Amino acid sequence: MPTRRQFVRQSTSCAAHIALAAAVSPAWMRALWANAPLGPIVAREPFGSLERVAENAWALVSTPLSGDRTTLSNGGIIAGRSAVLAIEGFNQPAGATWLATRARELTGRWPTHVVVTHYHSDHSNGVAGYVNATDHPSVRATAATRTMVLEKNAADADRAAALRDVVVIAPDAPSTLDLGGRTARFVPRAGHTASDVSIELDDPSLVFCGDLVWNAMVPNYVDAVPTQLAKSVTAIRRRQPTTYVPGHGAVAREADFDRYVAMLGEIEQGARAAKAAGKTPAEGGAAFKLSAALGEWALFNPSFFERAFGAWYKEL
Repeated sequence: MPTRRQFVRQSTSCAAHIALAAAVSPAWMRALWANAPLGPIVAREPFGSLERVAENAWALVSTPLSGDRTTLSNGGIIAGRSAVLAIEGFNQPAGATWLATRARELTGRWPTHVVVTHYHSDHSNGVAGYVNATDHPSVRATAATRTMVLEKNAADADRAAALRDVVVIAPDAPSTLDLGGRTARFVPRAGHTASDVSIELDDPSLVFCGDLVWNAMVPNYVDAVPTQLAKSVTAIRRRQPTTYVPGHGAVAREADFDRYVAMLGEIEQGARAAKAAGKTPAEGGAAFKLSAALGEWALFNPSFFERAFGAWYKEL
């Protein structure tokens, strides 16, 4: 097991956050990650399961605590009569290729479009896996996400080529993609990083949240601006029954989403109290515990609370 100093130094990305979890997670934590699916499973691999969440819509729920790093993040497929949208680039090209192959099996088409929700490597580094000799999907991301992928993630020529002609998602207003009888909406947001995007359908009510939402897991605050995160999460929550695909963890419904909101609120209260008491983020985070009423939450190392408190201290 890594020392605390090694853990803090190495776990600056969500990919590292999850990879280190695989080495230390107990059985109950693994069960939280892979709750019973809400819909039928149409494909399963060691790295995750493809779950039908609506008509012609599927969520890939990654289960990387096995140690398989092919995907690491959740993603999915939304199909219409004339186009197929793949969501996320995943950690490795093999993950994107696998999802694209399932899309062709399920819909008759390789993805025509791909969207990347934010720059973190577990969501973006494998995007070149969608491109082959005959298939060149149109990739969509914000300009900020494209820039950060190329500047902050490990250099890779194939990834750079796949992102060369990105269709830029406007940073200040929702945009839409007509899939043929179904419209996907890309909503620019912020909070987990400086440039996040949610992918939303109205009928059925379905939201792919990216890493703005994690289910039964304490999120990574490495790039977070907590007040913006809270604002974005509040905006994503819908009044009508909705299926939420988080960036990590099992597919969620309203009760799961509201428990996540309550967890974020408890972290905020804890950070504010610790700062008022003159504690450092390390001291406050080490002493902090979520209330038993929230149930079990995957927390892979106490330094995650320290990181969350540090993010809050920057704003307070």
